[in-house]
Amino acid sequence: MKNREAQGPSPAAEAAKPEGEVGAINLNSLGVRLRAERERLDVSLRELARRVDVSPSMISQIERGLAMPSVSTLWLLTTELGLTIDELFSSSDRAGAAAAGGQEAAPVRDATLPKGPVQRRGDRKRIRLAGGVLWERLTAQSDEEVEFLHVTYQPGAESCPPDSLFRHGGKEYAYILAGRLGLQIGFESYELEAGDSVSFSAQMPHRLWAIGGEPATAIWVVINRTGDVRASERG
Repeated sequence: MKNREAQGPSPAAEAAKPEGEVGAINLNSLGVRLRAERERLDVSLRELARRVDVSPSMISQIERGLAMPSVSTLWLLTTELGLTIDELFSSSDRAGAAAAGGQEAAPVRDATLPKGPVQRRGDRKRIRLAGGVLWERLTAQSDEEVEFLHVTYQPGAESCPPDSLFRHGGKEYAYILAGRLGLQIGFESYELEAGDSVSFSAQMPHRLWAIGGEPATAIWVVINRTGDVRASERG
């Protein structure tokens, strides 16, 4: 199997990125958060690269804030490190501060988070991934049990190459809001459009990609992410 290499954002994604975007997760702080957890678990850079099937140099670039991972690489990294995607939204800034001080990140409350249950549209936490994929968190506060996201795939965007399907713990639910989204689960492929919905076990190898010249947007929910069969397989 070919290594999954993270790449920089596509021209379409760069063009769509607004200046001074509110709530966007800093690329450097994301890398710092991943590196801090890897070092806390005493996993070498080469060992982590082997587990997620990318080159050590790519892991190094991600951790130093020089490259953004693809959807599949980020899922695999968080799975191997025992992180939830929600933790990346809520704790990347304090991880950066902790790394600068040489201390483990303390679980302090993010002052920028809403104080109530409502998440306003303009204040969503965002992660822009390689290749033109945008994740926006829809929960006002951190939630360890569910990842509730607004997902956008720009034209030409994909979660991983056609020959590199990936899997992780949990079950996924999605409702397509606009555009068309391709979904492959195992050997079966589907074309989803606005109004369609889907649910499937994330432990089945799968892949997503935008179809056509318009962005595809969807509401995405992932539950029970910690139920990853590979953890027990490794012993």
